[in-house]
Amino acid sequence: MPRTTRDLLLDAAEQLLDAGGVEAVTLREVGHRSGVSHNAPYKHFRNKEALLAAIAARELRRRRDRLTTALAGTEPPEQVLRRSLQRYAEWAQEYPARFKLIYGRWTTPSDELAEAAHAASAQLLTAVRAAQATGALPPGDPDRLLALLRALAHGAADLALAGHLAPDGKGHADAPGLIDDLLHYLRPA
Repeated sequence: MPRTTRDLLLDAAEQLLDAGGVEAVTLREVGHRSGVSHNAPYKHFRNKEALLAAIAARELRRRRDRLTTALAGTEPPEQVLRRSLQRYAEWAQEYPARFKLIYGRWTTPSDELAEAAHAASAQLLTAVRAAQATGALPPGDPDRLLALLRALAHGAADLALAGHLAPDGKGHADAPGLIDDLLHYLRPA
């Protein structure tokens, strides 16, 4: 499928975000890096926050799509969930500005971001339910269990980013290892 101008703008914005955080992303520089006029980004995004919301939505859709593909495979649901949560923590460390952007405070509502967040969360919930159905996770409210898993994955990633987790140092663990520990502890006897 051919890349649209919007795709090119989002690519440029992601590069700026990854290199310098939210402050580095300006619509003018996004247009410049995309090879379009400095006004072109405004035809696709009403302001910087709309552009940032589109970046966050695109990243959430990527994460959802990877999980969808994994769930369609033959691997047991518990392993899919484990790998997905561990990859989430690794992704947060690889792309800290995207991680902080997605889970930061938003002052302007974005339907695109809300839909992407809901879809990503729904797919994770599907993985939790599938793991519960096989007995790999305890029964109970899957939404609450997902909140627990997400809180650990997010918190562990955040601690690792801040230098408060290391297998040979603080916490005697890394974020993926703590996720593995939690899933092990949650496994019914």
